Amino acid sequence: KKKIDYVISAISGLAGLKPTIDIIKFTKKIAIANKESIICGWNLIEKELNKNNTKFIPVDSEHFSVWSNIKNIDPGSIEKVILTASGGPFLTKSNKFIKSATIKSALKHPNWKMGKKISIDSATLMNKVFEFIEAMRIFNLNKNKLSILIHPKSYVHSIVKFKNGLINITAHDTSMRIPIFNSIYYPINKKISTNSINYKILNNLKLFKPSYTKFPSLRLLKNIKNKTSLYETILISANDCLVDLFIKKKIRFTDIIKKLNKILNFKEFKGYKYKKPSNVEEILNISEVVRLKTIKLCIK
Repeated sequence: KKKIDYVISAISGLAGLKPTIDIIKFTKKIAIANKESIICGWNLIEKELNKNNTKFIPVDSEHFSVWSNIKNIDPGSIEKVILTASGGPFLTKSNKFIKSATIKSALKHPNWKMGKKISIDSATLMNKVFEFIEAMRIFNLNKNKLSILIHPKSYVHSIVKFKNGLINITAHDTSMRIPIFNSIYYPINKKISTNSINYKILNNLKLFKPSYTKFPSLRLLKNIKNKTSLYETILISANDCLVDLFIKKKIRFTDIIKKLNKILNFKEFKGYKYKKPSNVEEILNISEVVRLKTIKLCIK
């Protein structure tokens, strides 16, 4: 049967994994905007992409910007990939303020208009933890080649340093229209109406290392291995459940990362760091177990 030209997978959560895998054989090109699918099941997705000769384009602004920089380049020539993070609504807030953070304050992202779940992930910086793992998988990079910098204006989306000394910085407006538009029309360079270059921001980029004290979620990256494992399913599922509990006012904002660490250190889950997902059902079954244990931990 004739393949369709383009599909975008944007179903939220792990519910998007099976439909993403199922649609690959029917399309020439797929853009995936579902973090959970890539983080938990990249080995399964990549297998289907190769099997069906389907082109993959990441559509998150950070990953699209990296991809646009390296798509025709030998991965071995990459020295460093830097992802940028705005720092979310609590970047300039005190630790005391963060400890008593409300849902309303956590949802006030300074640059992007997003749904509740992703806005909370941005406030904890878990969103950037997820994007770091995504970049490892998509671009087949060891984590020592990746780093995160805070960039409050969200104008620069990624920086790639090559072994030949060149540094490519990708910047664009804080609008998902740009990566989505370009993923649809690739490889054709179509014109899209955008703002003029913002020299005011370019002259004052403010890139700096994040504080692990303010954003303890970043410490979770030390446990992530260079190949996809079922440990990421535990990370994703527990965080999803904890964010939902915070939105429902069952736990405090700072409990999200504290309780996430507890769950990740459960003895029964530690072995999953070294086990590769074998199928979608395995991922979904483990996810459900993690969700039940997370609720049990938080609600007495």
